[in-house]
Amino acid sequence: MPASPSAAPVATLPAWSWRLVPALLVCLAAPAFFVLRIPWVGWALLAAGLVVAIVIERADAAPRTPADGEPVRPPSIVRDLSLIAVGLLIVSAIPLKAELDNLSILRFAVALGGAVAVPYVISRWAYRDYAIRFPWRGGGRWTAFQWSWLAAVLVLGWLILPFYFITSDVYLNWPVVDTPDLIARLFVGVGAVGIWDELFFICTCFALLRRHFPFWQANVLQMVVFVSFLWELGYQAWGPLLTIPFALLMGYIFMKTRSLAYVVTVHLLFDAVVFAVLVHAHNPGVLDWLFLV
Repeated sequence: MPASPSAAPVATLPAWSWRLVPALLVCLAAPAFFVLRIPWVGWALLAAGLVVAIVIERADAAPRTPADGEPVRPPSIVRDLSLIAVGLLIVSAIPLKAELDNLSILRFAVALGGAVAVPYVISRWAYRDYAIRFPWRGGGRWTAFQWSWLAAVLVLGWLILPFYFITSDVYLNWPVVDTPDLIARLFVGVGAVGIWDELFFICTCFALLRRHFPFWQANVLQMVVFVSFLWELGYQAWGPLLTIPFALLMGYIFMKTRSLAYVVTVHLLFDAVVFAVLVHAHNPGVLDWLFLV
């Protein structure tokens, strides 16, 4: 995929650093919250990560030297990890089982919305570092390759997702949608969560981690958080074989395009297939003509 303006920080990032230790502790809180579902383990990991970050930051106060030779002070690992920790705590406060009643929709809206809004507000008005941004258009017009990739996403989703959801029975992790009202609620819910995924996991977690680590390290760390959330949401059984490359791909696309609009479009196209598969699985005979499984 052709690269747009580089997302790399101004200062040269070391290939390895002790900052990986607190970042890994904070990100491992996600599987504790969303896979193991043991809150106290997640709280302990977040606390340990922030404490280690404080120790490392105090010991590593020397400015970095970018390519032009003029030293700059690195961004605060404590502040950036605290923003990820706040988001994780807010999301972990609610059960993530997919439900379509009014109360569940409201609960999701408040918790997921807060997980994006609260770190953004803290970053902008408390820390005043503008570390979290939502670059809608990024590098400008989409290339022919990017448009082709959108079509490929639909084809890959059509080939893979019905087989995954139906043969593994994970579609049962979502409520039965057999009325127009429930189908409409599912459509809105799947799309809204898909947009939120990019706002939190990519524009918040990945972007904050990218300030401290080379691309591949930041991408693996955000993938741990992303995939853990999707597990509790319902992508279980052998779902990580799909969600791990998907999360890594979304980080790569954002790094190359710097376009929230593009990563959201990719995600929503994929989720459109998810929605159709769930309707198909819960209503045999309705969409049999559309899928191979």
